[in-house]
Amino acid sequence: MILSVDIISWLLQPLPPGAFLPGLPLDSLFSTQGIMVMLLAAYAVAMWMFLTSAPKVHTVMVSDLDVAQQFYEGLLELTAADVPLHYYYNYEQTLGAAGGIDPLYMSSGMGTTSATRLNGTEGLWYQLKKNTQLHVISGASIGNKNQQRHVCFDRDCLEQVLLRVQMRRLKYKIRTQKPLNFLVKDLEGRVIEMAEVSN
Repeated sequence: MILSVDIISWLLQPLPPGAFLPGLPLDSLFSTQGIMVMLLAAYAVAMWMFLTSAPKVHTVMVSDLDVAQQFYEGLLELTAADVPLHYYYNYEQTLGAAGGIDPLYMSSGMGTTSATRLNGTEGLWYQLKKNTQLHVISGASIGNKNQQRHVCFDRDCLEQVLLRVQMRRLKYKIRTQKPLNFLVKDLEGRVIEMAEVSN
């Protein structure tokens, strides 16, 4: 005896929606609470993907933005970078604890109130490494003998800048290792102090 089976029509037969989620009643999945849980899970995945793809940003406070632009673009040959997307949405980057900033490195007008008023998109933006950017803002005081001062709260940032200084064979002098502090001369003969400030 020969049985004929129509396999194609059996494969094309529509499956009920509950076949993909066995054991879970569809009325609970598509209830208001079920939809809210699915939306929150989708939001969490989207935020995780957004934050893991965002570049790391190092911030350097300088005493003069024009001199800093000549230094970072001219001598260190850093390319300009786009402002990261998370800086457009009122992302507040803290510059350090208010009590931990040495007043020696801060300009007289810089305080906690002006630091919180700083717009995240202001200043200069440079690509330091593949997924690392440098954000240069004003706010540091002038050093001894009117030398320019660049202040950073992240040692890794200053080590990367020092590496670029060494690669460009610029004149520099390391003053201290901990905290990292070194001097660099620019093309105009100005001395720029690069200082790490621990908070």
